[in-house]
Amino acid sequence: MANKFKEIQVEEEEVIEQVEKPKAQAKPTSPKKKSGVVKSLNSVFSGTFLSNDFVLKRIPFVLFLSVVAVFYISYNYWADDKLRQQSKITSQLKELRSEYIASKSDLMFVSKQSEVAKAVESMGLKEPVVPPMKIVVQQDSVNQK
Repeated sequence: MANKFKEIQVEEEEVIEQVEKPKAQAKPTSPKKKSGVVKSLNSVFSGTFLSNDFVLKRIPFVLFLSVVAVFYISYNYWADDKLRQQSKITSQLKELRSEYIASKSDLMFVSKQSEVAKAVESMGLKEPVVPPMKIVVQQDSVNQK
């Protein structure tokens, strides 16, 4: 029995030494985290994470989010296109408004009495000097003819 007791004591001392060694080496814990990160990245790149139940349960939600993201992006493109069209139409409207104002001022200038008199002078028409007279027709003279 003495041998067995000594063996148990030796085993306990080895276990104590093994437990103390990791505590002394416990300071550099970052390699364990890096290896975990590396393992997770490896599983992502290899595609093995897709077989996990946690991931399989959330695939519909991820698909829903991706569809919403696609709609969001397409809506932004559509809105940008509409804004470009609106700015183009606004610039055309400003251009047409300025053209309208220029045409209206030209028309007002050409339709002045003095300008009309100058334009018809070449045709031989002159501006009347005598004011117009009112012609009165009697009802009896119209009915007799």
